[in-house]
Amino acid sequence: MGTSVQITPLCGVYNENPLSYLVSIDNFNFLIDCGWNDHFDTSLLQPLSRVASKIDAVLLSHSDTLHLGALPYAMKQLGISAPVYSTEPVYRLGLLTMYDQYLSRKAVSEFELFTLDDIDSAFQSITRLTYSQNHHLSGKGEGIVIAPHVAGHLLGGTIWKITKDGEDVLYAVDFNHRKERHLNGTVLESFVRPAVLITDAYNALTNQPPRQQRDKEFLEKTILKTLEAGGNVLLPVDTAGRVLEIVLILEQFWAQRLLSYPIFFLTYVSSSTIDYVKSFLEWMSDSIAKSFETSRDNAFLLKHLTLLINKSELDNAPTGPKIVLASMASLEAGFSHDIFVEWAADPKNLVLFTERGQFGTLARMLQADPPPKAVKVTMSRRVPLVGDELVAYEEEQKRLKKEEELKASLIKEEESKATIGPDSNMNDPMIIDAKSIHAPVDAGSRGTGYRDILIDGFVPPSTSVAPMFPFYDNTSEWDDFGEVINPDDYVIKDDDMDHSAMRVGGDIDGKLDEGSAGLILDTKPSKVVSSELTVQVKCALIYMDYEGRSDGRSIKSILAHVAPLKLVLVHGSAESTEHLKQHCLKNVCPHVYAPQIEETIDVTSDLCAYKVQLSENMMSNVLFKKLGDYEIAWVDTEVGKTETDVLSLLPESTAPPPHKSVLVGDLKMADFKQFLSSKGVQVEFAGGALRCGEYVTLRKVGNISQKGGGSGTQQIIIEGPLCEDYYKIREYLYSQFYLL
Repeated sequence: MGTSVQITPLCGVYNENPLSYLVSIDNFNFLIDCGWNDHFDTSLLQPLSRVASKIDAVLLSHSDTLHLGALPYAMKQLGISAPVYSTEPVYRLGLLTMYDQYLSRKAVSEFELFTLDDIDSAFQSITRLTYSQNHHLSGKGEGIVIAPHVAGHLLGGTIWKITKDGEDVLYAVDFNHRKERHLNGTVLESFVRPAVLITDAYNALTNQPPRQQRDKEFLEKTILKTLEAGGNVLLPVDTAGRVLEIVLILEQFWAQRLLSYPIFFLTYVSSSTIDYVKSFLEWMSDSIAKSFETSRDNAFLLKHLTLLINKSELDNAPTGPKIVLASMASLEAGFSHDIFVEWAADPKNLVLFTERGQFGTLARMLQADPPPKAVKVTMSRRVPLVGDELVAYEEEQKRLKKEEELKASLIKEEESKATIGPDSNMNDPMIIDAKSIHAPVDAGSRGTGYRDILIDGFVPPSTSVAPMFPFYDNTSEWDDFGEVINPDDYVIKDDDMDHSAMRVGGDIDGKLDEGSAGLILDTKPSKVVSSELTVQVKCALIYMDYEGRSDGRSIKSILAHVAPLKLVLVHGSAESTEHLKQHCLKNVCPHVYAPQIEETIDVTSDLCAYKVQLSENMMSNVLFKKLGDYEIAWVDTEVGKTETDVLSLLPESTAPPPHKSVLVGDLKMADFKQFLSSKGVQVEFAGGALRCGEYVTLRKVGNISQKGGGSGTQQIIIEGPLCEDYYKIREYLYSQFYLL
C-alpha cells in the first residue's frame, strides 16, 4: 500500500486568514506554518488548540506574521513542544518580526498574549536548515525526509518537500517565479509529478503588469510626483519581509537620479534587520551574490536610507517632503498607524500600499473604499503614573510582595516539616528542641550550661560521628601567579549573547537600539491612555502590487508543468479558490481538493508500494556500474518471504534469460557536436540533423516531452554507408552513454 497522507486545515482556507495546516504522513503529524493576524484573534487558534498535543514537528515557510505569528503563543499556552524547522533567514527575521509586533502592541495596550521570553523560548527550539538540505527524521518519523527549497517570496522563504518511501508531498504557498532584485525565483517548476501538492489560491484571479512598467509607475508617476509637489509619502510595510525589495528599489532609483529627498525606515528593530540582512547574501539573488564576490559590494550598505527606531527621531527630522517606510502594514498598530493619523488630512500627502491589507484591518478598509472619507481610529499611548494613581500602584505592589513572601515562607515551612517527618525521634540526643531552651546561656560561660544547638530540621546521618556542615576539599591548582583558572568558565555562549542582544533590539554585534531597549527595560509604572478620533482622510491613497507572488496566469502554467497526482488548494478567497479548482480539474489533474476548516481529507497515493528486503545471496552476484553519482545494475530475482514474513528479493532458482544491452544517458546534439570537433571530425547542423564528415548524418526522432515535463521516448538515428567514418562516429556516439 502507498504512504498514508491526510491533510487537515486549521486556519486559512476559503479566506485570507493566517496559514496553519496539519499534514499527517503515516501518523506522523506535521504542523506546517503557525500563523496569526494583526488582530491577534485567539478564536482563530481554537482548531490548533484541539490538535496541539498530537503535533510531532513544525515546519515554517516564511518569516511574516501570517506564517509564524502564533508560534510563541502556541508553544507557551497551547502546549506545543515539537521540534521546529526553518531556514536561517526565516528564523532570524521571524524573531525580529515578533519583537516588533510585541513592542508595537506593548506601547499602546496591556498586551499579555505572549512575552519576549515566550518569543525567545519558541525560537530557541528551531532547527535551521539550508536550501536543498535533506534532513532525516528519527524516532516516530523514521524514514521521513524533509527539505526546504526556494519559494522566491520572502528572504529564506521555503517550499517544503516531505518524502516517505519515494513519494513526495510538496507544500508550496506564496511562491514567486519572477527573479527580483534581492531574490531568485522559485524552484517549484523543477519538481515533476509529486504525489501531493499543497498550494494556495491567493492570487488566482490577479494579473500583474510587466516589471519595468510597474516600477516606472511606482517611482516616477507616484512617489517622485508627490515629493516634487511638496507632499510626504508613507509606505506601511512589514518588519523584515517585502520591505527589503522596496528598500533596494528606492536605493537604486535615488542613486540613478541623484535625488536628495530623505528616506526613513522606521521600526523598533530596523537597524537589527538591516544588519542581519547584510549577512544573508548567499540566500539572495545570483546578481547580489556575484556582485559581492567580485567587488565586495554589499547591496544593503544603504546610502540614501536612514534607519530609525523611535518616532521622536522622525519628529525631529528636518521639515520638507520625505518618504517613510513604517511598520505595521495593516495600520492596526505601530508607527505607521500614528503617522497615518498625522498625515491623512493633508491632500498633498500620499499613503502608498504595496500589499493588500489583512481582512478587517484599517488598511483593507481604506483600500476597499478610497478617500476622501472620514474614519474613526483609536489613538493610544503609554504614560507614567502620577499622584494618587502612583500611590495606589505602589501600595498594590507592596501588598502583592507581602503575599508572595508569606506564600514562600509557608511553602518553606511545609517543606521543613516534610523533611523532619511526623515520626521523627525527638528523644534522639543529637537533636535538641529549641522550645526546651528557656533562657539564653551566657556567652562567656563555658560551664555545664553550654550545649550544641542544631537548627530545627537538621537530621544528621546515622553514620556521622558528630554533627557538622559538609566540608569540601579545595583541589584547585596553583602556579607562580596564583590559582589556575579555566577560561571556558568565563565564555558566554554565542546563542546566549545573540538572544540577549536581540531581545533589546540589538544587532549581531551586540549593539542596542536605544528606543527598543528603553521600552523593554523601562520599569516605571505606567498606564495606557486611549481616545477615539475621527480622521478626515484627504491624502491620496494608492495600492500597487509588490507582494512578490506569482499571478494567476503564472500559477496555472506552473501547476500544469508540475502536474501533481493530487492537488490541495488552501489560502485564498472563496471566489479565487473555486476558480482555480475548476481550472485545475480540467487542465492539471483529476484529483483536486479544497477542504474546509478541520475537514480531514485522505490524499493517500493510489499507487501500490511495497517494502522489500534485498537478500545477501542476491546482492553478492549483482554487478554495479557507475552512472554519474549513482550505481546501476540489472537485477534478475524472485520475490519470496523471510521467516519474519518480510518480502525479500531472492536469487532466481533457474538461470535468467539473457537481456539486451541498454545505453543509459541523455545526449545533447550541441554537446556532441563540440565533442566531435575536438576529435578532428568536420561537423555542422543542417536541416535539424548533425552532418558528421562527408557521409554520416545523426538525427533525433521521437517526442521531446510529455505532459508534466517528463522526457518522452527518443531515438538517435545514424545514417550513412558502412565505411570507416561510420564506425568511428558510431564508436564516439556509444562513448557518450553508459552501457548496461
